[in-house]
Amino acid sequence: MRVGLVCPYSLTIPGGVQGQVMGLARSLRRMGVEARVLAPCDGPPPDESVTPLGNSLPTAANGSIAPLAPDPPAQLRTIRVVRDEHFDVLHLHEPIAPGPTNTAAVLKSAPLLGTFHRAGHSTAYQHLRPLVQWVANRLDYRCAVSEDARRLAEDQLGGCYELVFNGVELNAPSAEPVTSSHPTIFFVGRHEPRKGLAILIDALRYLPPEVRLWVGGDGPETQHLKEQTGNDPRVEWLGRISDAEKQSRLQGADVFCAPSLFGESFGVVLLEAMAARTPIVASDLDAYAIVARPGRDALLSEPGDAAALAAALKRVLFDADMAGALMESGLDRAQQFSMDKLACRYAEIYADLAARRRVRSPEPETAQSKGGA
Repeated sequence: MRVGLVCPYSLTIPGGVQGQVMGLARSLRRMGVEARVLAPCDGPPPDESVTPLGNSLPTAANGSIAPLAPDPPAQLRTIRVVRDEHFDVLHLHEPIAPGPTNTAAVLKSAPLLGTFHRAGHSTAYQHLRPLVQWVANRLDYRCAVSEDARRLAEDQLGGCYELVFNGVELNAPSAEPVTSSHPTIFFVGRHEPRKGLAILIDALRYLPPEVRLWVGGDGPETQHLKEQTGNDPRVEWLGRISDAEKQSRLQGADVFCAPSLFGESFGVVLLEAMAARTPIVASDLDAYAIVARPGRDALLSEPGDAAALAAALKRVLFDADMAGALMESGLDRAQQFSMDKLACRYAEIYADLAARRRVRSPEPETAQSKGGA
């Protein structure tokens, strides 16, 4: 079976959807599914399974800047590829996003599966409802990665959505840990208000002076936050890092921190930390609580409360028993969200769509929606 996985976001810019698409493609290929990824790429594609569709254009979306490719050349490449490759099924991630997924939905050269990742608020859904509903109605089956994502899509687009949580690659290549002689916190993500990096930096003043913070990524707040921290030796600014370095830092840090304030659909990065056996402190958001059971897989604190965040970080950094318990429970939790399990469910949907039959509902004991229970 030939499946085209279409991603609207540039694969050379780190992001949750991009990581899910690439990880899913790898798992599908191990199962014998011929999976090819179609997406924008600002530079060489990450591997030979990717068909690049052109460069991206920074676009404001959901309180962030998304690397989308809505320009005509990218759409012409998309049309040519989906017509020439003769896919049995096209799997569109964020099918309503402007660019390749939207174009593939309109063209509909094969049965279409749409996976909705976005949660919170969508200006496009609100102001372009007749158009996006028409595009959504082109889909033959719909999935959503979280309750929040399903709720947004149902409210704005109508239709039915299978809840299929994101996955984590448990068999990812091991990395050499980057270690520190100090108690170390690791943050990685876009430096923008909704990710809460400013709150984490503020929390440092409540922590002992020997604590260190590794900051991965960049964004519109980077320069301001650098100036705010001055020459503070406790903060190391890593800039944009590769997946390999992220894995090395996860394995070497004493705690991973996700202090987001809003706009999260699913805590994939929490699963990555769990799989790396790294204890977690994060904001108490619905999207994070789905993944990390409070007090078992992670310590969750009130979003935006620097003192509460610092108290949770201190417990993990200086209580070995607490850290160890979170690590063990987190690893078990990550296994429940295996990317291979996710790929198996998607492969079942592909088979039904390729055979032009009604998609069979998953058995209760194997459903992804039950896998995180």
